[in-house]
Amino acid sequence: MADSCCEAKTDELVLLRNRQARVLWIVLAVNAILFVAGFTVGWAARSTALLADSLDMFGDALVYAFTLWVLHRGSVWRARASLSKGVVQAVFGFLVLGQAIWKISSGLEVNATAMGVMGFVSLAGNSWCFYLLWSHRSDDINMRSTWLCSRNDLIANSAVLAAAAVVAVSNNPWPDVVVGVAIAVLFLRTAVTVIGESRHELMNIERTSVPVGQAQRS
Repeated sequence: MADSCCEAKTDELVLLRNRQARVLWIVLAVNAILFVAGFTVGWAARSTALLADSLDMFGDALVYAFTLWVLHRGSVWRARASLSKGVVQAVFGFLVLGQAIWKISSGLEVNATAMGVMGFVSLAGNSWCFYLLWSHRSDDINMRSTWLCSRNDLIANSAVLAAAAVVAVSNNPWPDVVVGVAIAVLFLRTAVTVIGESRHELMNIERTSVPVGQAQRS
């Protein structure tokens, strides 16, 4: 009876990991495509907000790839993957802040139309990703951090659309810069949350696993 129960739970876990993998492959592909499109349009439109948004999606693509790599590994590797995601988000946050400073010093104008169209496309793509990830947000810390990345994408996309509208009406590039900086702050805030949760998870694993190497192989 006990063996049958264990086998059933193992089968359930395998099915869960397979479902997670299918979702992650989809959101990885969507974010990779949106990064290429967003960065190209952002560079041509001279939009800080679009470039920040595209870098966010590039970071997410890396995050999803790393998540897939550790999907069938133990709890230590999943917590380490989550920690790495937080570090990636922090790095991109500082990169976007640097780009915003460059934009302020250069005083370049922004193509609001291109900014708005790309913002809408990104919002549609990331809304689909958010929908796919919603049911997996509580599976484990790895999937939770992935869901948080997707949630941030929706916030950033909406902010880009709002900035595009204000730039078009006011003919002033400052809303683009402000949104770019806001996205960077969002990166950094989420990075702090993810890093904190990941470190807490790793400490819990270390306390309950003797030695720690056994947890890494689990």
